[in-house]
Amino acid sequence: MGELLVWPALIAYGEAAVAYAGILRGHGGSSTRLGIWGVRVGWLTQTALLIVQALDSDGFPWGTWAGALNLFVWLVVGAYLIWGCTPRYRLLGLAVMPLAAVLLVTAWAGGGTGATAGDTPGSLLALHVGLMLAGLAGLTLSAGLAGLYLWQERRLKQRDVTVLRLRLPPLEALERLSARTALVSLGVLSAGILVGLGSFERGDFDVPMAVTLAIWAYYATTLILRREGGLRGRRLAALLVLGSALVAVVLPLTHFAS
Repeated sequence: MGELLVWPALIAYGEAAVAYAGILRGHGGSSTRLGIWGVRVGWLTQTALLIVQALDSDGFPWGTWAGALNLFVWLVVGAYLIWGCTPRYRLLGLAVMPLAAVLLVTAWAGGGTGATAGDTPGSLLALHVGLMLAGLAGLTLSAGLAGLYLWQERRLKQRDVTVLRLRLPPLEALERLSARTALVSLGVLSAGILVGLGSFERGDFDVPMAVTLAIWAYYATTLILRREGGLRGRRLAALLVLGSALVAVVLPLTHFAS
């Protein structure tokens, strides 16, 4: 049953990605409505998928890399729904929805959308996984906002008048929102790290945790420099995008290699 829900969610996410791309071609009104409904329908369908997985699985269904990726996609799209469907942030869907579609296909191919039979983890470990994925999802959304900042700034410097018709948020608002999203997400990630440390036995500190702490330090340093050192604008946006790229490349190789 759960596997059948993957395809409606995937189709809806793909439709939303195509619809948001239509905004750049001048189909603002119709593309925006189609994109918003694609996001909503896809997210609700994936929510149903996760519920079915939880009911049918003998154990924790998101403990593998593919299962965690499935849950991660749901968290990213859910975070995007907080404000991404509003007119000023609709182009954020160009960064979020293609990524969601690709990652959901990857999760399905890896077997992360079906029921699993395995050991049931302790409550601390399950909480650790949830908080970690939620924090990383927020950091990914922060990178999407930073990417929108870089794109908009470049268009404005090129004196592209079409960007003025898209009703985008001011650059200052984009910078502030991307930084605040990163700050909140770092707090969630910090909670996940603390829970993870509490659930490990003495001597279990390993490479994945070391990598996680290094990524945490990277974002913490970036945000401190913004507050104390005046890190602003393009440099801040570039560091947030780079941080998300590091997360995408490094964490799967260390946490979910098996």
